[in-house]
Amino acid sequence: MAKLLITGFDPFAGEIVNPSWKAVRHLNNTIIGGFEVIAHEIPTVFGKASAIVQSQIEHHQPAVVIGVGQAGGSNAIRMECLAKNRINARKQDNEGNQPKNTLIAIEGSASYPASIPVENMVEQIKTEGISAYLSNSAGAFVCNELFYSTLHYVECQNLPIRVGFIHVPYLPEQVANTKRAGLLPSMTEETVVRALTVAIEAIGDRLSN
Repeated sequence: MAKLLITGFDPFAGEIVNPSWKAVRHLNNTIIGGFEVIAHEIPTVFGKASAIVQSQIEHHQPAVVIGVGQAGGSNAIRMECLAKNRINARKQDNEGNQPKNTLIAIEGSASYPASIPVENMVEQIKTEGISAYLSNSAGAFVCNELFYSTLHYVECQNLPIRVGFIHVPYLPEQVANTKRAGLLPSMTEETVVRALTVAIEAIGDRLSN
């Protein structure tokens, strides 16, 4: 059975949780869309996150790799379409790194498109009554660095692996009883898990046709 590697980040910037890993962990060792799903938590650290994912790729040899990250302030599942060869951190990562206006790969392409069926995935998520949309910017922090680095690695190694990235909103507990209360949207953990499940099913459907 083909494997699908999906990753979520640890908390960063003072957060007590990260919705990406909180949701992704539920998918570990499940069968979805014809894939054996392997979930892995990665650090919100430039370079380290991508190195761990590359190691996991070598170990598991998945057919698909999906990164999931937090997009605070978003009101929907954000399906990232484009990874850019650029880092411009507005905050420090979990080891105090804050690179500015830096290339991820000096001789790499300016950008890479996601190689998963992003439009199909968004449409399937919407059929569940969950808000979702396509995005052309994964930011300039660790999420985009992971997205780009993974696509670059797959290309350089000539691997037949589909790669994508999904951003998810804050969890309710991240906005309740804080200065964000009533100001920022959130999405329940259960809803995010369902959205990710449906997204993986959409990949399986597309690749099997």
